[in-house]
Amino acid sequence: MSYSAPEIIAAKRDGRVLDDGAIAWILRAYQAGEVAEEQMSALLMAIFFRGLSDPELGAWTARMIASGERLDLSGLSRPTVDKHSTGGVGDKVSLILVPLVAACGAAVPQLSGRGLGHTGGTLDKLESIPGWRARLSNEEVLEQLESIGAVVCAAGEGLAPVDRRLYALRDVTGTVESIPLIASSIMSKKIAEGTACLVLDVKVGAGAFIKDHARARELAETMVRLGQLHGVATVAQLTRMDVPLGRCVGNALEVRESLEVLSGAGPSDVRELTLALARIMLELVGLEVDPAERLDDGSAMATWRAMIAAQGGDPDAELATAAQREIVLADVDGVVQSLDALAVGTSAWRLGAGRARKEDPVSAGAGVEVLVRVGDEVRVGQPLFELHADDEEHLRRGREALDGALVLGEAAPAPRALLLERLSGAPLA
Repeated sequence: MSYSAPEIIAAKRDGRVLDDGAIAWILRAYQAGEVAEEQMSALLMAIFFRGLSDPELGAWTARMIASGERLDLSGLSRPTVDKHSTGGVGDKVSLILVPLVAACGAAVPQLSGRGLGHTGGTLDKLESIPGWRARLSNEEVLEQLESIGAVVCAAGEGLAPVDRRLYALRDVTGTVESIPLIASSIMSKKIAEGTACLVLDVKVGAGAFIKDHARARELAETMVRLGQLHGVATVAQLTRMDVPLGRCVGNALEVRESLEVLSGAGPSDVRELTLALARIMLELVGLEVDPAERLDDGSAMATWRAMIAAQGGDPDAELATAAQREIVLADVDGVVQSLDALAVGTSAWRLGAGRARKEDPVSAGAGVEVLVRVGDEVRVGQPLFELHADDEEHLRRGREALDGALVLGEAAPAPRALLLERLSGAPLA
């Protein structure tokens, strides 16, 4: 059957369901340069408004996976499981979770990305460790998974390469927020990396990409069904992202805080989320191990050190620090009612910890330390935030972004749960 880009665009524009052949043809032709950018832009906008049915989404994701290579992890002696987060402010959980789950006996192939805007990237955080490298060959990934069980590295260029072009196009055409396109983008790469099991940490709230619980739930359910369709046992955990996770937001700052948790201490919310996700991951691969024990007995820290060293890093090296610091003080008495995660994330970005464009550099030492939590009583002159930046101009930008981030009142607000909902369901029809 012959296809043409204008016919496929018009069919989706009019709300018709595309058959598998049409989807395979247009993605293959786009990858080969036979479909113009403006034509694919039009199709993405049609999908944004019309959506994709379950069969369409399954075919779309399958073709994205088939556009590149798929890692084969079947030869490993350990069961494989990975975790993906949709991104949040201060979310350093991967740094702790990967070595923790590996210390429990699994292999965790964490292919990660870089930060953009107010959400940090795992690779940027780890690159604050002297010598650590993000780029590994497939052979190095397999060897490290077998010997240590833990890898955090950049996704290879060969995994779902058509997604890279589509994501860049979505970014400039106002179609990033489409749930089918988000789901297929995330899951095509995770399925291609070859893991047998996957846990999705889907953030919802002020500091998350998705603010609305219903939309976050829809995304989580869609990704779970896609994973199951492609033979990956998948579970999603919805987590609240109204306040920053932990105290630190910024690259080296978050590594330091992760080391606290790996030492059996650290912020209680980071530990709670890490252990909750670890338990789901271990359940999926059938390992009956208590991850809290591995966190507290030094096993996870030992695996962290081995993982960092295997990728050229020095686990004993001093982490980067910013040239300048500034303390933001309370100007009135009160009880902390709310702490805007988005404002804190934006502040860290403007201090130099994040980037506006993928090619922008980041400062390893820049960021924000949040010195109070919701429910704390504060007094005039008490430190609220500590800002880290490399120069006065970045300090000024970061300070301005925090204006109104913290709201004080008279009484402590009711506590709000971090873990919202666990989701698993039937595969796509």
